[in-house]
Amino acid sequence: MRKAVVTGSTRGLGFALARELVRRGHSVVVSGRSQAAVDEAVERLRPEGQRVHGRAVDVSDAEQVEQLWDFAVDALGGVDLWINNAGVANTTRPITETTADDVRVMVTTNMLGTVYGSQVAVRGMLARGGGQVFNILGGGSDGRVRPGMGVYSATKRGLDSFTRALAKEVAGTGVRVGQVSPGILITEGWLREAAAAPEQVAEHRKILNILGDHVEEVAPYLVGRMLASTANGEVIAWLTTGRMARKFLTGRGRDVLGRYGL
Repeated sequence: MRKAVVTGSTRGLGFALARELVRRGHSVVVSGRSQAAVDEAVERLRPEGQRVHGRAVDVSDAEQVEQLWDFAVDALGGVDLWINNAGVANTTRPITETTADDVRVMVTTNMLGTVYGSQVAVRGMLARGGGQVFNILGGGSDGRVRPGMGVYSATKRGLDSFTRALAKEVAGTGVRVGQVSPGILITEGWLREAAAAPEQVAEHRKILNILGDHVEEVAPYLVGRMLASTANGEVIAWLTTGRMARKFLTGRGRDVLGRYGL
C-alpha cells in the first residue's frame, strides 16, 4: 500500500489522481488552497476508501509545504509517493496583456510550488529510506509555443529542466524522480479559460475534439504507470506519438466538448 500526497487535488486532474489512488487501496493526503475545498474533496473521496486526509496549503509558501509533509507523515505513517500537481493556467491573453497578478500566481504556484514540493519530499524521503516524486507538467513543457500560453508554457518548460536535473541529483539513492505529461484534459480550469475566450474554443474545436480527453479517462492510466514505475527519471506521457496517430485515425466525429455545452 502506497502512502501518497497529491498537491492541488481538490478538483481537476489532481482530484482524479487522488481518487484513483484511493480506489486502488492506497492512502492519500489531498491538498488545496481553501480549507472548504479540501474538506469537500475529502468527503467526496471517503466513500472510495477510508484512508483519506486533507490539509489546506499554499504551495508557494515553503513553510506551508514543510507542514504538509509533517501532516502527511503523521496521518499516514510516512510518505513514499509525492505528486506535485498544483498549478494555475491563465492562457487567454498574449504575454504583454497578461496581468501582473496572473503572472505572479502562475510563476509562484507552478514553479515555486513544484520546486518547494520536490525539495521537501526528496529531503524527507532520503531521511526515511526512499520514495518517488512525480511532477505534473503540461502545455509548453516540450518547448512548443502556443498562442496565449507564453507565461504558462515558460513555467512548464522550466519544470521539465528542473525535474531532469533533480532526477540526476538523486541517482543512486533510494529516491526516484519522474515527470508526467497528461495531455489535453477538459478540467474545471480549462472550462474557466474556455468561458473567458469562447473564440479560441471555436477556432480549435476540431482538434480539441480529436486530442482532448476527460480526466476520468486518463487518470487510471497515469496512476497505473506511476505505481508501476521503477526507473529514476521516468517520463510518463498520455499523448504519445502512437496514441495521437490513433486519435487522428479514429477520433473524427468525437464530441468531447458536448457534455459541457460547448
